[in-house]
Amino acid sequence: MIAVTGATGQLGQFVIKHLLAGTPAENIVAVVRNPEKATALKEQGVNIRVADYTAPDALKTALEGVDKLLLISSSEVGQRLPQHKNVIDAAKQAGVKLIAYTSLLNVNDSPLGLAEEHIQTESYLQASGVPYVLLRNGWYTENYLASIPAALENSGFIGSAEEGKISSSAREDYGEAAAKVLLSSEPQQGKVYELAGDESYTLSELCAIISEESGRDIPYINLPQAEFSAALQKAGLPAPVAEMLADSDAGAANGALFDDSHVLRQLLGHPTTSLRQLVKNSL
Repeated sequence: MIAVTGATGQLGQFVIKHLLAGTPAENIVAVVRNPEKATALKEQGVNIRVADYTAPDALKTALEGVDKLLLISSSEVGQRLPQHKNVIDAAKQAGVKLIAYTSLLNVNDSPLGLAEEHIQTESYLQASGVPYVLLRNGWYTENYLASIPAALENSGFIGSAEEGKISSSAREDYGEAAAKVLLSSEPQQGKVYELAGDESYTLSELCAIISEESGRDIPYINLPQAEFSAALQKAGLPAPVAEMLADSDAGAANGALFDDSHVLRQLLGHPTTSLRQLVKNSL
């Protein structure tokens, strides 16, 4: 039995999709907070179990009989560590034999504010005694694609990454990679995967592709980190999210989102989704 937390989330859905291609639905457990969102999964025969990262007892029940667990990191920045502890503790009590955790690319050397909770979770996981594998995911290209409509409307793409190289990939690539690790017959205990896209680009280069594909001149406009955060908040993003994105862009300027190891490609067995194709799909 393979369980996935946050199974109806953006990453979780792709993980389930690729698990279904490699194992019968009856072997998959989707751990969800809102069962109404899991109707399609239930119709495919996936086991639906309801549990929240903040509910230890429900988590323990949800993980009974599970052999392998994918712990998708919580989206609640600032609350991640206690929530992840709940899942890890429940998995240990339920006798889970392997936990795969979605961490952050090159987390031990990362200047990103996001890194600390991932480092703390990895440390707690290591101390738990439960066998584990780390999926250190790089940036999702979708994080930038979401800004394309505003860039087209305002005739400019804003950020704080300067000319830092970004090795992002499609969320589905990371989801497929997680499924491959969970389905692998090879021992995964103790492995660490630093996962990033094949292509590395600057936001100026991204804007060149957007301009070519849209037929519009969309320049990259670099802003100081504080101004970028303020602009994102003015556009409607909650302050913590805006600050996180601005901090990540500033980190990208210093190489935090760059990786040329191509481990993701090797794990997938095929190239990661091209940046141009993802831009095309988003227009």
